[in-house]
Amino acid sequence: MKRVMLLSTVHPPADPRIFYKIAPALAEMHDLTCILPGLNRDSANAFRTDSVPFFKNLLPRILISHPVLLLKCLLNRPDIVHIFVPELIPVALILQQFGTKVIYEVQENLYKKFKIKTYNNGLIFRKLFHYFDHIARKRFHFVFTEKAYLKEYSKLKYPFSTIQNFAHLPLIDSFSKVPRKVTRPTFFYSGVISLERSFDVMVAAFSELKDLFPDFHVHIFGTVRISEKVISALPGFDRIRQNLTFHGYTDQKIAFGYAAGCIAGIALLKPVGDYQDSYTTKLFEYMALGLPVITSDFPSYRQIVEPSQCGFCICPNNSKALYEKLVFLIKNEKERLAMGKNGRSCVGRLYNWQTEQTKLLAFYKSVHLSK
Repeated sequence: MKRVMLLSTVHPPADPRIFYKIAPALAEMHDLTCILPGLNRDSANAFRTDSVPFFKNLLPRILISHPVLLLKCLLNRPDIVHIFVPELIPVALILQQFGTKVIYEVQENLYKKFKIKTYNNGLIFRKLFHYFDHIARKRFHFVFTEKAYLKEYSKLKYPFSTIQNFAHLPLIDSFSKVPRKVTRPTFFYSGVISLERSFDVMVAAFSELKDLFPDFHVHIFGTVRISEKVISALPGFDRIRQNLTFHGYTDQKIAFGYAAGCIAGIALLKPVGDYQDSYTTKLFEYMALGLPVITSDFPSYRQIVEPSQCGFCICPNNSKALYEKLVFLIKNEKERLAMGKNGRSCVGRLYNWQTEQTKLLAFYKSVHLSK
């Protein structure tokens, strides 16, 4: 069996795409090792696991995490390394000198995303990214999580594949609980908490919702990228503070259990950075969980939500529109249950991981055969 290593110095240990989708799929046909920050060695998986030190800032990752990762790879001498962050391109270039083939996965368009990044965004980092990213185009095989990224990466030397991050139904079903009767208006949010992801709009809508439904609740899962000072200063936040539970970044095994009994899933993104070019994974996960979705009115999102009748697409800056959709879903049980069933059915037919997994395995086979 070919030896493969999945590498990241940024992703959390239970990253859904890497740990729950890609790694198990590849482990069926490869001698696989997955290395992520904070990942425990666990013999219960069908693949080996290992970890590297985690640092929020890029410089200590370059000085400490990267050498540790490089040493682990050199000791294992993999046939293929699959890197998930551009900062690992220099490490991959070194490994390539030892005969290792490299797959570079592009999960965001940093050429657009740099405009809204609040850290690791210094001029020298941007210049280094541009330099190494263009070297990678001539040296590596590529995986893209979105078709839209091909507009930027139009000239590549080696074969590539687009493997979208659709929902893995068997996995989600194993994590989620049996739906229960809604006892109070409860909503579900999973993802980064930031102003770019309309947290201020959500707060304004929830503040108005409290007048009609004072006992409503929202489960919020994800890393907070707004300072406590800014959050506290948002109009209406103080009056709804007790209605919100911030769980922090949470393994899907735990987070999805809270979706049972929720009325809808919220996935609003403002038209900044590369958001309009890429699907939020949460859209498909909410649909798979049988939750009506409230998401942004981007054309690409409308093409999914409106034909399937699984929720609403609204302006991500319009708190009034969000408030109205929340009230509608609370008051109309029959309609929201139909939306949830429609979304689940749509994922089963069109937006499921099984199709993407087949593409992933075929792509790996082509990389093995390439010279």
